[in-house]
Amino acid sequence: MEKILISSCLMGNPVRYDGKDNGLTDACISQWQSQGRLLVFCPEMAGGLPTPRAPAEQQGDRVITHEGVDVTREFRLGAELALKLASEHGVKLAILKARSPSCGSNQVYDGSFSRTLIEGDGLTAARLKQAGIKVFTELELDQAQAFLRQLEG
Repeated sequence: MEKILISSCLMGNPVRYDGKDNGLTDACISQWQSQGRLLVFCPEMAGGLPTPRAPAEQQGDRVITHEGVDVTREFRLGAELALKLASEHGVKLAILKARSPSCGSNQVYDGSFSRTLIEGDGLTAARLKQAGIKVFTELELDQAQAFLRQLEG
């Protein structure tokens, strides 16, 4: 049975920068959870950042908080720890929080803190993709389900 790495905030854990969650109530998530497939992980917390914490966005190859503090090291560490966990469990599929500077896939905020989206990946999403893991966001659960069916033949 394939394991799935999933952002902790999507599972209802209050680990977002503002101390809240992005809990999903989708049937496929509930099914995967009951099957024991889900590996729940927050790269920002794993990288050493507290909750709550200052909002951060990518600015070039750095991650900077709204107050101007460089938190790139913590974001990179979280990405490496996510990859380590995924590798230990043979993960080929991840479902990560859309638009996040860690977990965003294909779109992230532009670093201006104006909620402007640009093409790009968060540090964890990029690291997982580099390792060959297929990354989806919570907005792409149908595609994630289809990919899982394909993996399991």
